[in-house]
Amino acid sequence: MAKTAVVNIEGKKVSDLELNDSVFAAEFNEATVHNVVVMQLANKRQGTQSTKTRAEVSGGGRKPWRQKGTGRARVGSSRNPIWKGGGVAFGPKPRDYSYTMPKKARRVAMRSVLSDKLASEKLIVLDALNVEPKTKEMIKVLGNLKVEKKALVVTNAVEPAVVRSASNIKGIKTAIVDEMNVYDIVNADVLIMTEEAIKKIEEVLANA
Repeated sequence: MAKTAVVNIEGKKVSDLELNDSVFAAEFNEATVHNVVVMQLANKRQGTQSTKTRAEVSGGGRKPWRQKGTGRARVGSSRNPIWKGGGVAFGPKPRDYSYTMPKKARRVAMRSVLSDKLASEKLIVLDALNVEPKTKEMIKVLGNLKVEKKALVVTNAVEPAVVRSASNIKGIKTAIVDEMNVYDIVNADVLIMTEEAIKKIEEVLANA
């Protein structure tokens, strides 16, 4: 079985943890990871962009000039798309971009990114994350762990002190096991998980 070191908030090793190979030693499935990331980004889109068609803009009630005899091109309305102030042809309208993928595929992607973080030594396992709800406390912990870039901090359950202490630090995002997703893991340079969170994700993914 795969192994990783468990450290405390001071960055010192306290033990070794055996990891489930089906979760942390899975083959990286690039196509599935890509599809899941695209799905998650699509689901985040608001879809509220909107333009007015020629039927929705004001004006254009009468024909600008008669059909024949003027030497100019025939025009039925001053609100047609080629006129200034006219409507937009085939412009965007509010729509729902969200869609879903099979749960099995989403779990394959989750195993892939977790295994990749472990293999690339970008997974840090903490025995516990007990901090005061102060930004300087989390900055100190990150310094001890030598985390300098974007990081995702995952706990087993909601930890108000952890959320509050990390909320003002640029590039640091917090989540609980039930809410973490493939995109956030891929986007983070370092994945920080508590030992309890590791055990819970193994329970969810090992037999799925």
